[in-house]
Amino acid sequence: MAKKAYPLRINESVLNAMQRWADDDLRSLNAQIEYVLRDALVKSGRVKLVQSVITELEHIEPNKTSD
Repeated sequence: MAKKAYPLRINESVLNAMQRWADDDLRSLNAQIEYVLRDALVKSGRVKLVQSVITELEHIEPNKTSD
């Protein structure tokens, strides 16, 4: 899966909290932000987790029930 760079403007206190969380989980800040976004997408039903170890996501069409 190709990655795309994206500039992010974020509140400093939120960024600091994310950095502490990333440090606790032994991840880079970038990987932690991606993890949190991916988790939110899966939990909201907007994407389907294809594999739990390799984090590829599958788009879910609106008004379509999941398996």
